[in-house]
Amino acid sequence: MKSTLFTGIVLAISLAVLIAVAGEKKITFKPKEGYVPNAETAIKIALAVWAPIYGADKIEKEKPFQATLSNGIWTVTGTLPAGMVGGVAEIDIAKDDARILRVIHGK
Repeated sequence: MKSTLFTGIVLAISLAVLIAVAGEKKITFKPKEGYVPNAETAIKIALAVWAPIYGADKIEKEKPFQATLSNGIWTVTGTLPAGMVGGVAEIDIAKDDARILRVIHGK
């Protein structure tokens, strides 16, 4: 009988803790202009993503980088050096929350 009562109390306390934790609201700061407010920030994020994938040396050769905003999505692309044949790195980044939506490199 005592073990059943003890088990019931433990379960009740556990349930109360779970409900309290689940009900907590996480507080976060979200900038008015989103986490990627401008082209400069979009390019910095792009470089941070591209370098480990394609190599910093390869990406460095694709300067200058262009960033354009359309429908809340930054598209950042490299520039193909004059006289070169091939493609460049490209990335789509959500302005609002900085999600990486697409990463490619043309050939």
